[in-house]
Amino acid sequence: MLLNSKRTARRTLCLRGLGATIVRPAMVRHLRITFSCLFMTLGLFLPGRIPAAPQSYSVTPLPVFELHSGFWINLHHTLYQEARQRKAFLSRDANTTKSAPPTAKSVLAGKGLTDTEQKAWDDAVAYYMLNYADKDLLFTTELIQLKDQLGDFEDCDELSGHKRKFCDAGLPANLTQVLEAAAPVYRAHLWAEHDQANRRWILQVAPLVREEGVGLSERLADIYQTRWPHGKIRVDVVAYANWAGAYTTVDPLRVTISSLDTRNQGPQALEVLFHEGSHGIAEAVQRAIIRECRQRDKPIPRDLWHALVFYTTGEVIRTVLTSPSANSPASRGDNGTGPASSYSAYAVREGLYQRGWKNYLELLQQFWRPYLDGKATFDDAIARMVSSL
Repeated sequence: MLLNSKRTARRTLCLRGLGATIVRPAMVRHLRITFSCLFMTLGLFLPGRIPAAPQSYSVTPLPVFELHSGFWINLHHTLYQEARQRKAFLSRDANTTKSAPPTAKSVLAGKGLTDTEQKAWDDAVAYYMLNYADKDLLFTTELIQLKDQLGDFEDCDELSGHKRKFCDAGLPANLTQVLEAAAPVYRAHLWAEHDQANRRWILQVAPLVREEGVGLSERLADIYQTRWPHGKIRVDVVAYANWAGAYTTVDPLRVTISSLDTRNQGPQALEVLFHEGSHGIAEAVQRAIIRECRQRDKPIPRDLWHALVFYTTGEVIRTVLTSPSANSPASRGDNGTGPASSYSAYAVREGLYQRGWKNYLELLQQFWRPYLDGKATFDDAIARMVSSL
């Protein structure tokens, strides 16, 4: 546990207090659905029936995080996903066939699009192939800003402001035209399906966030010797995220998580959520590693800080999910039939340590684990890890 036992005694993982509310843009949030209505929506999700999806859906009375399913940001990520798939397919098959141009399977294949709808969708994907497919969602400023803008305008049914001036998102004219042309196609054939998946993911993780969110955030902040962000961290739940299934951007701090990615399901969803949130508070670890490396004239290890964040979040979440009090359905396995006593941390489950982090895992177990157990100081743990590199 933490070195400061008195502080630990005051902070338990069962704390029920609500976190502060993030300051929202000055926009009309007319379609907001509150948490009290969440479980009423379950009746709509009958087998074989997809209800008509509103423009946006969010959960507000939760601590730590604010979970959203927004139309425009989902459309954006879907177009980006298909553009990358088509471009990769074209590149892979360019030298393998000369008879006919290769075609990648569209996410809208078999949806019964009209010729007009198909053209609008293909034009939008072509635009994304030309302008965005070669850019990274996490490291490209242009895409980060676009994502944030689309999230802020999630309650608008347009982006140009032609019908309502406050719905002018200020995007480049060509992009606005592309998105507004593709929107009716996406809304008619795929949005309800994606929104349903997003809502199910939110309903799965929300109870644990509600029960454990404050305690987990305080525990992680204490470990990294900082404070958790004052306002709630916005989480945009989308059908498709990036190659990793989730990513975090800063200024403002926002998390994007795929509801369809198999790595983000079951009790593991809580670890993914807090791992991404930890990217906003792990700067002290990065600084400490860099400082120790420079003092010892050693090269700065590229991913040690990231391996440390994976390890830390996994251990903290595993402790919560395997505790005797973790009896809620949300803390059980995917099928809800048993407790998560065999919980495997994300980095272990996905083989990250076997893909170049094996040495880091040994260092973390030998020197960082004692710090997590309250048997070493932060500075000593970092110094010993760096010294052993």
